[in-house]
Amino acid sequence: MQFDESSAYLNTADGEVYIVSYEELSAAEENDPIENFPEWQRENIKIAQQIICGKNFIKLPSQYDIHEYTIMKKFSYSIHDSKISEALQIAIQGKGAFRRFKDACYKFGIIDQWYSYKTEALKDIAIAWCQENDLEYEV
Repeated sequence: MQFDESSAYLNTADGEVYIVSYEELSAAEENDPIENFPEWQRENIKIAQQIICGKNFIKLPSQYDIHEYTIMKKFSYSIHDSKISEALQIAIQGKGAFRRFKDACYKFGIIDQWYSYKTEALKDIAIAWCQENDLEYEV
């Protein structure tokens, strides 16, 4: 999972995922002396320097690339029961949409169906990302 102040990167050489903060990326871009940073942050700045060089690192999709709202919307349209479908479409409107949507899924007994749908949608996003980046993957 990524935080708003950080990004995650896949190191294609070793298969590890590294999370670095924007502060660490900025320090790497500016070539700030590593000694100016606390010991605990220095390793991440070294990784950020490798990321900036563009060697072996691919940025993972962020929550903004995944668009969970769109996944919920598509799920609501996929429900054959028009009453439930309409209730889900209403639930995703406005502030608190994620909580209302989940509550509605519980209410109508389709929470497992939602989680299965979401898992498949996320898998499709992951596969597309791997294909875009010429990465091998297993399903």
